[in-house]
Amino acid sequence: MTLLSHLRRFRVAAPLALLVATACSASSPAPRVEPPPAAAAPVPASSGAPGEVGPTGLLSEEDFKALHQLRADKAPPARGQTVEVAGTKAYLSLPRDAKPPIAGVVVIHEWWGLNEHIKHWTDRLAEDGYAALAVDLYGGKVATTPDDAMAAMKAVDEAKGIEVVRAAHRFLTTDARVLAPRTASIGWCFGGAWSLKLALNEPELDAAVIYYGRLVTDPAQLKAIKAPVLGIFGNQDKGIPPEVVNDFDKALHDAGIEHEVLRYDADHAFANPSGERYNTKAAADAWEKARRFLAAKLKG
Repeated sequence: MTLLSHLRRFRVAAPLALLVATACSASSPAPRVEPPPAAAAPVPASSGAPGEVGPTGLLSEEDFKALHQLRADKAPPARGQTVEVAGTKAYLSLPRDAKPPIAGVVVIHEWWGLNEHIKHWTDRLAEDGYAALAVDLYGGKVATTPDDAMAAMKAVDEAKGIEVVRAAHRFLTTDARVLAPRTASIGWCFGGAWSLKLALNEPELDAAVIYYGRLVTDPAQLKAIKAPVLGIFGNQDKGIPPEVVNDFDKALHDAGIEHEVLRYDADHAFANPSGERYNTKAAADAWEKARRFLAAKLKG
């Protein structure tokens, strides 16, 4: 076992670091939204494996596509670089003037693909002091229509995807520019599901942020997770509705996983970097809490 592995196994928890809110934060904090009571009606049958919500949540493909609109504005110019991860291209953004070791974050795009908005979000993580690596699970394809995005999402091979996200994690821990002593994952919608998949498949991960992605609600499966989990959801989301979030919350508790679930009076995709449905107030509050979570788990 390497010295790095020993250090990672015997790290200690630290108090939350206080960070300044991001430039896009609202002028006043978003009100706290209490979780809704548990639903009386049973959750509809999933199209995925037992304990898992299907790839479009509880919605048909057409209803799922209707929840997503691509933003028309341009993101700021990217300042990172292209690297290769498991035979695919990825986008690496490093903190300015930082030297290794640097805590690392695997960034996983939502259903449009690795576009300029995801690269900008990766740069924002680098500004917070992380080596941020955005993977590309679409093999270079960037969708501009819901039909193209749906086709790209459905074409992702599960085994290959897991290989890519684990390789991205390995890149952050071994690349000489990074040598990450601690790592996390973050993703939105499609990427939120893959942030959870990475946590399920990478025991060395130190934290996972899941924005309203496809969920696993079987405690037996969730026991594979070793990282603390932060889940962020909208109470108006019909694809990942509150009753499914309740099941996920309970399953994490039953599996003994350290976790926190945040809920907002918002719809699906309210914080997607590429989405037109971006809810500034809710997204800003969620982002500030995600930053604090990452700081506590990676910088503490």
